[in-house]
Amino acid sequence: MGQHIQPAMENSLSFLITGGCGYFGFRLASSLHKKGAKVTLFDTAPPTHEVPESIVFVQGDVRDYAQVEKAVTGVDCVFHIASYGMSGREQLNQQLIEAVNVQGTQNVLKACIEHGVSRLVYTSTFNVVFGGQVIENGDESLPYLPLHLHPDHYSRTKSLAEMAVLKANGTALISSSGVLRTCALRPAGIYGPGEQRHLPRIVSYIERGIFRFVYGKPSSLVEFVHVDNLVSAHELAAEALTVEKHHRSAGQAYFISDGRPVNNFEFFRPLVEGLGYPFPKLRLPVSLIYFVAFLTEMIHHLIGPFYNFQPLLTRTEVYKTGVTHYFSMNKAKADLGYEPQEHNLDEVVQWFRSRGHGKKPHSSFISRLFLDSLFIVAFVAVVLSFLPVVGS
Repeated sequence: MGQHIQPAMENSLSFLITGGCGYFGFRLASSLHKKGAKVTLFDTAPPTHEVPESIVFVQGDVRDYAQVEKAVTGVDCVFHIASYGMSGREQLNQQLIEAVNVQGTQNVLKACIEHGVSRLVYTSTFNVVFGGQVIENGDESLPYLPLHLHPDHYSRTKSLAEMAVLKANGTALISSSGVLRTCALRPAGIYGPGEQRHLPRIVSYIERGIFRFVYGKPSSLVEFVHVDNLVSAHELAAEALTVEKHHRSAGQAYFISDGRPVNNFEFFRPLVEGLGYPFPKLRLPVSLIYFVAFLTEMIHHLIGPFYNFQPLLTRTEVYKTGVTHYFSMNKAKADLGYEPQEHNLDEVVQWFRSRGHGKKPHSSFISRLFLDSLFIVAFVAVVLSFLPVVGS
C-alpha cells in the first residue's frame, strides 16, 4: 500500500474540536498541532492527557449556545465530534442523546454561520444507513435508514444531525463574505491503543469470565477503523473543503474504515489470546442474543432510574457486531485521497498488558468451572423467566 502523504497545515489556520478531550478528538488535536495549526479543544471535562501549552482548552457544552458561540469565534474550521449515546447504558438515555446530538449540532451550525466559520467536518456513523440489514460493499448512494427503523436513539439522532450538517452546506455566512462548507465522515468502530469506550468494556468481559461465547455466522463481516486512519480522513476532508481543493468534499458524506472487512469476533481474537485467555468455542444465534438484549433493555427501562446498570449488550450492539455490513472506500479515496494504513491489535494488547491486564497464572480449574456454570445458569434463568407460564 502506498505511503500516505498527510496535508500540511498553515500556521495561520485555527481549528476547534468539539469533544476534543475524548480519545479520537485528542488524537486529532495532537496531529493538527504537530503540523503547526492552532487548536482549541471544546469539551465538558478537561483532558486527561498532558496538553501542549499552545493547545487551548475551553470547557463547555454543545447544548449551551452561548458557550459554543464564544468557542467558535475566530476559528477557520470546526471538527464537530461531540456526541452522546454511542454504546452501553448511554444508548438508553434518550433525552440527553437528543439534546447533545441534535440540538448540540444545531448550535454548532448556527454559531459557525453567525461568526464566519467557513468549514465544518462532522463525525457521523455507519449507523445512518444501517439498522440490522445485510450490507455488502455499500456506498454513499445508499439512502438513509428510515428514522422509525433505527433500533436505538443514538443512530436516529446522528442521522438527523448529519442531514442538518449537509443541508447547511452552502449557507451564506452572516458576519463575513462567503458560505459555510460542510461534509460528514461515517466511521466504523474505532480502535487503537488507549481507546476508552469499547476496548476496556471488552477486556472487562474477558477478565470477568463473561466472554464465553460468540454469536452470528462465522462468515459475517464488519469493519473497524484505526484511530490514526480516522485522523487522516478528517484532516483530508477539511482540506477538501477549501477553495484550493475546489470544495471537493462540500455537501458530501464518506464512509471511513480500514477497508478490511473481518468477522467481529475474529478481529478481537488477538486481544483475547494476547491477554492469555482461550477464545470461546460456543457459538449462539444472533436472534437469541438479540432477544436477551431486548429483555435487558426492558429491565433497564424499569429499574434504570434507581440502578443504572451496564447492559451486557444492547440490541444495536448485537446488530453492529453480528450482522454483515461493510462499505466501499472508493469515494473517500477518489475525493479525499484517503489511503488507510494497515494496523493490527498488537499495540492494543501491549497497552493493556503494560497496565496490568492479562490472565494471572494461578487461575484454578475449579474457579473457571464455577464461573462457567454460574454464567450458564444465569443465562438460562433470564430466558426462562420471560417465557409464559402454562395455565396462567
